[in-house]
Amino acid sequence: MKIEKQPVMVLSVGGSILAPQSGIDTAFIKGFKKLLERHIHRGWKFVIVVGGGAAARQYQAAAKDIGSLTRDDLDWIGIHATRLNAHLLRTVFRRLAHPVVVKDPTRIPKKWKEPVLVGAGWKPGWSTDYVAVRLAKRLGARMVVNLSNVDYLYTEDPKKNPAAEPICEIDWPKFRKMVGSKWDPGMNVPFDPVASKLAHASKLQVVLANGTKLENLDALLSGRKFFGTMIGESK
Repeated sequence: MKIEKQPVMVLSVGGSILAPQSGIDTAFIKGFKKLLERHIHRGWKFVIVVGGGAAARQYQAAAKDIGSLTRDDLDWIGIHATRLNAHLLRTVFRRLAHPVVVKDPTRIPKKWKEPVLVGAGWKPGWSTDYVAVRLAKRLGARMVVNLSNVDYLYTEDPKKNPAAEPICEIDWPKFRKMVGSKWDPGMNVPFDPVASKLAHASKLQVVLANGTKLENLDALLSGRKFFGTMIGESK
């Protein structure tokens, strides 16, 4: 697969890429920064929306173990984890990034001149995937690239079934049937069901790609062949 250069590239970055259970992956963050800087020099602008990942799920699990929580309680824990991860990235991209992390996709800075804008979780009921789709709509972007630590969407969970086959392209109806329609705090799906519904209605494309393999992300941004899954309109 190849993609065309976009006016603004929206990246929805899984928090577990930045900070897996083993701790903050500084080597990955350094490589990610260097890669995006190279493409910024070629004229790209990036919106980076960061998830809560392992940290969010650890805090949510701890809170549930101690007491009874509402869905909103769990969501707020996850949201604040995304904001911590987002502030880490904004600091890393300090010279190139807008100084304020976007927490509300309906209120984008009017004087956003920097090549990087970092976003985080918004409010209960909405994941960072949803925030990325909302920002893409407001900015006129045609695509969201979702970066995780998985190469493709598969017919089944490859950890449970080694015979699961990768899916390179899929339309929105089929994908939404796979992920369902409800969002649960801390759920781990390729792309949030509520965000999928909005992306489908907005006729956006979503690419699922392995963000930990920076050479693959470089190929994607360079318009070369890359591996991943394209979700879009039926052909």
